[in-house]
Amino acid sequence: MGFLTVCDHRSQGLFGGYLILNSAGRPLEFHCTAPVRPSRAQEILYGAALHGYLCGEQIGQALLEKAKTPPLVVFTDVAAVLTVRDFTSLPVACVLSERPADDEDSRDAAAEPAGGPPSSANPDVVRLDAGWPQPPAPLAQRLFTFSLGNARIAVPKEHHADAELVLERWKPLSVEFDLHEPFHRIREAIDEARRSAIRTA
Repeated sequence: MGFLTVCDHRSQGLFGGYLILNSAGRPLEFHCTAPVRPSRAQEILYGAALHGYLCGEQIGQALLEKAKTPPLVVFTDVAAVLTVRDFTSLPVACVLSERPADDEDSRDAAAEPAGGPPSSANPDVVRLDAGWPQPPAPLAQRLFTFSLGNARIAVPKEHHADAELVLERWKPLSVEFDLHEPFHRIREAIDEARRSAIRTA
């Protein structure tokens, strides 16, 4: 299984990390990017779409192309990375942040349902930009959410068929595996690489 995330270090930029694990949770491959910083022209021209472009098309696509082992599923914990789905045939799913069941704000932030994948996926629709301080993008991507073991997962509305693939391919591991844990490994590895680069600079 693949785990892809993006870390934002304000002084240096965005770092992407991609970890591929076997069914025992052992690493098969790890890749990370050099820091990516948008130009002022990109900030102006892309507007609210900039974060999705940087995380998905620029960072996510580069990391997926580097890997030699094709995973069954690519998981991310950064919703903007889901834009990489338009550039890969692999199912890409976002592991949503854990929230209390009685979190009224999280329920109120969900958009109204507009169709969805098969009923077994139990979909809701949420905004990609939910929780961001800036105004919503004019054409914000919508996500279908469903449960996978103890985790809440989302896939892009236009790729809702991925929900069935994710459920099928992850089913043997869903009870035993903590989907949040690999992202902690990636962030620690990126921080170590970043500190090493600063020391040798």
